[in-house]
Amino acid sequence: MTSQTAVEKAPQDEISAPAKGLRGHPWLTLFAVAIGVMMVALDGTIVAIANPAIQKDLGASLQDVQWITNGYMLALAVSLITAGKLGDRFGHRQTFLIGVVGFAAASGAIGLSHSVTFVIAFRVLQGLFGALLMPAALGLLRATFPAEKLNMAIGIWGMVIGASTAGGPILGGVLVEHVSWQSVFFINVPVGAIALALGLLILRDHRAENAPKSFDVVGIVLLSVAMFCMIWALIKGSEYGWGSWRTLAFIGVAVVGFVLFALWETKVREPLIPLGLFRSVPLSAGTILMILMAFAFMGGLFFVTFYLQNVHGMTAVDSGLHLLPLTGMMIVASPVAGILITKLGPRIPLVGGMVCTAVAMFGMSRLTIDTGTVTMSIWFALLGMGLAPVMVGATEVIVGNAPLELSGVAGGLQQAGMQVGGSLGTAVLGAVMSSQVTSKLPDNWAAAKLPPLTPEQSSGLSKAVEVGMGPVQPGTPPEVAARIAGVAHDTFVSGMSTAFTVAGIVAVLAAAVAMFTKRGVNAEAGAGVGHI
Repeated sequence: MTSQTAVEKAPQDEISAPAKGLRGHPWLTLFAVAIGVMMVALDGTIVAIANPAIQKDLGASLQDVQWITNGYMLALAVSLITAGKLGDRFGHRQTFLIGVVGFAAASGAIGLSHSVTFVIAFRVLQGLFGALLMPAALGLLRATFPAEKLNMAIGIWGMVIGASTAGGPILGGVLVEHVSWQSVFFINVPVGAIALALGLLILRDHRAENAPKSFDVVGIVLLSVAMFCMIWALIKGSEYGWGSWRTLAFIGVAVVGFVLFALWETKVREPLIPLGLFRSVPLSAGTILMILMAFAFMGGLFFVTFYLQNVHGMTAVDSGLHLLPLTGMMIVASPVAGILITKLGPRIPLVGGMVCTAVAMFGMSRLTIDTGTVTMSIWFALLGMGLAPVMVGATEVIVGNAPLELSGVAGGLQQAGMQVGGSLGTAVLGAVMSSQVTSKLPDNWAAAKLPPLTPEQSSGLSKAVEVGMGPVQPGTPPEVAARIAGVAHDTFVSGMSTAFTVAGIVAVLAAAVAMFTKRGVNAEAGAGVGHI
C-alpha cells in the first residue's frame, strides 16, 4: 500500500528505521494525540460546572442532570476494551481520528440541543467516541516510542490528562459565567479540528503483523453486558439501596457475565482479551493498581469539590483555583516520574507514589470547617505528587507488558480500570458518607437545640448534608440559620474525614500491590518506531 493510511506489514523493519519528516515522528505523534486526549479528559470535569445552568435553561430534573454525567460514563466504561480491540484490528491511527471527529461532532450537537433528552443522547455518543480515542492514543505511543523513551512519553501523556481533568472546573466556571453553558461543548469543535489536522499530517499507522483478523462478537456482548450491569449498580446503588433486590440483581448479572466471558475467552480462536495476558503478574498488578488508585483519587476528589464550594462557600472558579496545587504538582511531577521510572524501573516510584497518596488522604481526613488555604494546598500538592508516578508507571506497566498487537486492548484495559475504580470509589465512599450522616446528624441536630424533624424532613436534610449543604428555609432567623449551617457542615466534615481515611487505607493497599510491578517484558520486542 502507498496511501497515507497504509498499514506497515513489517514493524520490526520499521523499528530500526528512523522516521522521516513529520509523519511518524515520536514527539510530534505525542503532541498530536495529546490534543485529542486533552479534549476527552477536560470533558470529564468541565461539564459538571455547566450542569446547574443546563438544568435551569432546559428545565431539566435533577435525575436528568445526573444522566448527563452517568450516560457519558456508562458509554465510556462499557466500550473501552472493545474500542481498543478495534484499534488493534483496523489500526490505531484510523481509530483515533474517527474518535476525534465523532467526539467533536457530538460536542457541537450538544451545544445546539434544545432538549435535555438530546443532550443526554449526544453525551452517550461522546462517551462512545471517547472510548475509541483514548486506547488508540496509548497504542500509537506504544508503537512509536522506543523502550527507553516510552516512560517519558507516557509521563507527558499523564500530565496532559491530569492538568486537563483538574483544570476543567476552572475553565468551565469561566465559560459558564462569562459566555454560556453551550460554550463548554462548543470549545471541543475547534480543538477537535486541530487534533484532526495534526493527526492527518503526523500520525502513522503501526499494526503488528499478527494483529487480530476477526472479532469476538460473543465476547464483546458478554463483556459489555457485564460492564454495564456493574457500573449501573455502582451508579444507582445509593438510590436503590445497596441491599435492595435491584442492586443485587445487577451485581449478580455482572458477576455471571464476567464468568461466562472468561469461559468463552478460553474457547474462541481470537478472543477479545486473551486471558493469557493476566499470566503476567506485573500486568495484573498494574491493572489492580490503576483501579485502587482511581478509587482513592476520584472517590476522594468527589468530596473535595463539595467541601470547597458548600462548606467554604467558594465559587466554582475559586474552588478550581484552590485545586491548582494538585494540578501544578501533577504537571511538574509527571515527566519527572517518567525519568525516574526509566532509570529505576516502575516499582520504587509506584510504591513511593501510593505512599504519598496515602499520606495525603490521611492528611485530608483532618480537614475541618476552618482549615486554611495553606494547609489544604499542602495536602493537595502532596496528592498530586503521589498520583503522578502512578498515572505514568501503572500505564506503562499495563501497556508495556502486553504484546504490541494487543496494545489497544491493553490501553482499553488501563482506561477501563480507571473508570471502574473511579465509579467504585465514588459509590463506596458515598455510602460511607451516607452512613456517617445517618448516624451523626440526629445527635448533632439535637445538641444544637434545633426543632425536631419529621421523617420526611430528616430524609431531605440528610441528602443535603451529604453534599455539605445546610438547607435553610426563607425567613429563618439568622441565629437559627447559622446553627443549621454549623450542624450540616460539622456532620459533612465528619463523614468526609471517615471517607478520606478509607481512601487512605485503599492507597496503602495499592502501595503493597505496586511491589509486584516491573518494567514491560515486551518493551524491547515492540518498542518503538522512529528516531528521537
